[in-house]
Amino acid sequence: MLARRMMWIAWPAFVMASVMEVLVFAVVDPQSLHWFGRPLTMSREAVYTLAFFVFWLLTMASSALTALLAMSPFDVNRGPSPVDQRP
Repeated sequence: MLARRMMWIAWPAFVMASVMEVLVFAVVDPQSLHWFGRPLTMSREAVYTLAFFVFWLLTMASSALTALLAMSPFDVNRGPSPVDQRP
């Protein structure tokens, strides 16, 4: 079940990170970016790669929060120990 839930989080996040990458870099040229007033020294491919992973992490966090909020009360309240032995 954990692997299935991770795929519910990772796959939509991957797809949306890909869409965000295309949309952002259709408008922004990586060579024109500046960091604290100085031009970036990374190659275009490095900027594309770094941005993709940042987008992927952000959308994974969003998907994980959605999966957490979609859990039923039964899933949230069940634990590894019997009910009478819980703190």
